[in-house]
Amino acid sequence: MAKSGNQKSKLLYLRQILLERTDDDHGMTTPEIIEALAQHGIRADRKTIYQDLEELQNFGLDIIAEKRGRQTYYYVGERPYELAGLKLLVDSVQAAKFISEKKSQELIKKLEGLVSREQAKELQRQVLITGRVKTMNESVYYNVDEIHSAIHLDRTIRFQYFQWNVDKEMILRKDGAWYEVSPWALLWDDEYYYLVAYDAEAGIIKHYRVDKMLHITITESPRAGREVYSAQDLSAYSKSLFGMYGGEPTKVRIEAKNDMAGVLIDRFGKDIVISRTDDPDWFLTTVEVRVSRLFLGWIFALGEDVRIVGPADVVQMAREEAARLLAQYA
Repeated sequence: MAKSGNQKSKLLYLRQILLERTDDDHGMTTPEIIEALAQHGIRADRKTIYQDLEELQNFGLDIIAEKRGRQTYYYVGERPYELAGLKLLVDSVQAAKFISEKKSQELIKKLEGLVSREQAKELQRQVLITGRVKTMNESVYYNVDEIHSAIHLDRTIRFQYFQWNVDKEMILRKDGAWYEVSPWALLWDDEYYYLVAYDAEAGIIKHYRVDKMLHITITESPRAGREVYSAQDLSAYSKSLFGMYGGEPTKVRIEAKNDMAGVLIDRFGKDIVISRTDDPDWFLTTVEVRVSRLFLGWIFALGEDVRIVGPADVVQMAREEAARLLAQYA
């Protein structure tokens, strides 16, 4: 049999075909394998296929031969990554608010390449059941890598920090001034990434939302604050900063002062509808939340600049919760 131009790559193509097209529930017969190789311009016969399959097995690829009636089906059994584990990774990527929607899809596509085509469909179904608010800052994916590099190199970093305004625009804090801190750790809490860093000027540990950091650069200055950071209990630190809330989904109308727009956008996403009120210093928005004591506590914690104005039953719940708290601390 004359050899084709791709014959030297035969084993590589065979390995790729088996990894992409087979799994525990989907096998290929010898004729199907020969046909698949032919699509890549590679000629093969039964005898050479048996030899090639044995060679791949000797190399470490777990190829299972299963007799079904008169046909023998070949498929890849054990893989470096199990489907169940990849589903968890897909969920983590999709749930993480610090990864943009675009970057999430790119990462999930790469995870799909670790399983067969049919198994990859299950990962896609996994993605479609999610619908969470994602970061609007595309550079966060690279910010995390840059921070890790700075920690490894024992160097400080410089960056600019922003917040959202009532017009959903990025506004640099401190009029665009540069922050310079010593990065010590990254915390993933409440679906966000936070940098824990030492501020030498203030002499304390501070935290920063990674998706709100812009133009991160690594400096030549060594990190400071090792003793201060070492004295921190990171688990207790993170719990004191962030929380979650549950309950039944309800559309709640909220009035707030303009400078609180960023707080609400951070919590509910940039797609919330913001409308002006008769008072130019206030705005109105409607958000879907799971009303509970934790949610009401979050509203109360924002102070007099944020208030619930509807629906009536939620306003009444807020009044009752406020009365309960007043009685509890009377």
